[in-house]
Amino acid sequence: MSAKESTPKNQNGVQSLEIGLSILDILIDHHEPMMLKDIAQSMGMHPAKMHRYLVSLIRKDYARKLSDGRYGLGNRGNTLGPISLDQGSLLQRIMDAATEIKDTVHCGVQVAKWFNEGPIVIHSFEPDRPISIITRIGSRMPLTSSATGRLFASYQPDTLIKPLVRSEWQDDGHNPLFNKPTDLNAKWQDFTQLQTDIRSQGYATVTGDMLMGINAISIPVIPSAPKADETERSLIEQTPLEYAITIIGTPEQLPLGNGDIIDAVRSIAKRYQISQF
Repeated sequence: MSAKESTPKNQNGVQSLEIGLSILDILIDHHEPMMLKDIAQSMGMHPAKMHRYLVSLIRKDYARKLSDGRYGLGNRGNTLGPISLDQGSLLQRIMDAATEIKDTVHCGVQVAKWFNEGPIVIHSFEPDRPISIITRIGSRMPLTSSATGRLFASYQPDTLIKPLVRSEWQDDGHNPLFNKPTDLNAKWQDFTQLQTDIRSQGYATVTGDMLMGINAISIPVIPSAPKADETERSLIEQTPLEYAITIIGTPEQLPLGNGDIIDAVRSIAKRYQISQF
């Protein structure tokens, strides 16, 4: 029997598929969007050939092309990315905590991760209700009008957050929370006060700012929430927020003045050792 005949058939793979998956691995491991030439260099491939693979990944929603020409993970790719980034079973604890929170408060729960362009929803959990409110996986959450975005904006360095927030204001032309004054510098001063309040209480909320009639509470996934005191600002910049859990519901399902809900979520988060908010 020849060497060729003795080779098991299941060892014969599809090279183009393996290349495509390798490209996807690079996008996942890099943690932020990349330029075409950098992806091609990582693969040792000509950019023109790399572009054809990226087009296929984009068509299947595993990758996407940003307005600045970089390539990042698509909606399907974002559901895969965190799997390879599991830090000592942290992601599994986040998933378990999110599931218990959903079952306890009977509201929708989503998990978001910080990417270079902002927080993106990577998992969602729907409650056992006839009508549920949930955000699509892969959605980027605005920093100024969503609880998720406000939370991330409060725990990331201002040098990173300020230009993104100002860009949102300029693109929208109007923000329900900061409809006056119109000067962006004055708006930023108001926003820094919101950041301080969020860090002080340890979570962010919205009441219909993003979706009318919908409340949301977002908690940080960090071992211990940094204090709001300015002397602790350096600690925040050294340990930027990577994950957040957000609870979504109607005012009847999720009344923000109900301390029992906050206490229940806080207890679950502490038990899974994902947050001390």
